[in-house]
Amino acid sequence: MKKILEKYEPIIGLEIHTQLSTASKAYSSDGTTYGAMPNTQTNAISLGHPGTLPMPNATVYEFAVRLGLACSCQIRERNEYARKNYFYADLPKGYQITQDTTPICTGGFVDIEDANGDPKRIGLTRIHMEEDSGKSIHDIDPFNTLIDLNRAGTPLLEIVSEPDFRTGQEAYNYLSEMRKLVRYLEISDGNMEEGSLRCDVNVSIRPIGREKFGTKVEVKNMNSFRNVQRAIDYEIKRQYELYENNEEVHQQTRTFDAAKGKTILLRAKEDAHDYRYFPEPDIQPVSVKQDYINSVKAELPPLPSELLAKYLGLGLSEYDAKLLTESKDIALYFEAIIGHTKNHKQAANWLMGSIKSYLNEKAVAIKDFPLSAKTIAELIALVDAGTVSNSAANGDLFKALLEQPNTSPKQLAQELNLMQESDSDALLELVQSVLQKYPAKVAEYQGGKKGLMGLFMGEVMKLSKGKADPKVTTKLVQQELEK
Repeated sequence: MKKILEKYEPIIGLEIHTQLSTASKAYSSDGTTYGAMPNTQTNAISLGHPGTLPMPNATVYEFAVRLGLACSCQIRERNEYARKNYFYADLPKGYQITQDTTPICTGGFVDIEDANGDPKRIGLTRIHMEEDSGKSIHDIDPFNTLIDLNRAGTPLLEIVSEPDFRTGQEAYNYLSEMRKLVRYLEISDGNMEEGSLRCDVNVSIRPIGREKFGTKVEVKNMNSFRNVQRAIDYEIKRQYELYENNEEVHQQTRTFDAAKGKTILLRAKEDAHDYRYFPEPDIQPVSVKQDYINSVKAELPPLPSELLAKYLGLGLSEYDAKLLTESKDIALYFEAIIGHTKNHKQAANWLMGSIKSYLNEKAVAIKDFPLSAKTIAELIALVDAGTVSNSAANGDLFKALLEQPNTSPKQLAQELNLMQESDSDALLELVQSVLQKYPAKVAEYQGGKKGLMGLFMGEVMKLSKGKADPKVTTKLVQQELEK
């Protein structure tokens, strides 16, 4: 790839279709539950029966405005619908209700990291509202294609990027960021394996320094972010080899064969499809006023980029901040913890350590975690005060709290005899006892063998049954050894 990039510049654009998490379809009242029995979530409107009239779903507007605001887009006031005419067996009406010349969102951007980990801004061309088609199933009946129309009419947002990508890794990072964003905004579950997030890729290459774009090839029907990256990288290499062999790159629609790791031809593509767009006569233009936009903006949740900047400002490492913001539910739980403690680093350690281990072991989400954020903050306070050791807090006390989540951590620590001994006089007796037991080791330490501190500390901890305050004990041991 390095050799290719020295001579050619890839030009890559992405079109994402994200299925919205509405209770009903874009223009009718039938449901959108994933996994329902085939053809059970349809009605006369979504089936395109004559004489039926579509009615726009108001929640689709709210979700489109949410995404547009999060991406710093311009929100259009006057929104018109259009009919996009083409025939597929799983498109009952024979046309799709979409937006053509008046997309609800234009401009905007998404910030990602490039292949080297440096920040890069990806421009957006438009975001528009439309409906999904049904699903054709080819692998159940060996002789016939089966049609499930449950998905027909499900609301979509199509997100069209500028051709700002230069590598497959950048496309992967963008898709990851967009999925995270729609999940934070709670407008889509973003599950690519369920078809909730689908991506088409346009790839061309051009010699370095040339302004004119090369011939564009579209790659469709990919079922994972990694396959999108692999398809782009393969297509760059395929087009490079054609140019180097003085062969022509044809405008095509291709798909990616994941098993073979290569793109394969679906169909040759003309310069442009003639979809015969015309205004949708059954839906009047819808006006999105600034007051409405302001009301949606006021209800926006914290966005991942905002939380990332906040956590870096709190002194957390970039690694910790990224882990904490990967999931909205994890980020909100962390927000709740730091609402009760100023020890942000320990809050992150607890969430990424013991809590995450529990979630993984039980295969549950953070919303099902039995301990409140306040309880975790109380555990941190006990350790910070030297009342309970860090190992005891993460071990026996944490396990006990999971069984008794409504019990005070301090009360449970007392019941389990986990409170640390921090009384200097009592600890001094233990320290002196240990040093008297090992006079030869004391002499070696005083002769320069400082590594023996671990031995003395371990013996004191044994005598105290693990309850000696390490900070106080270390200070006392040092004082006695330096007499």
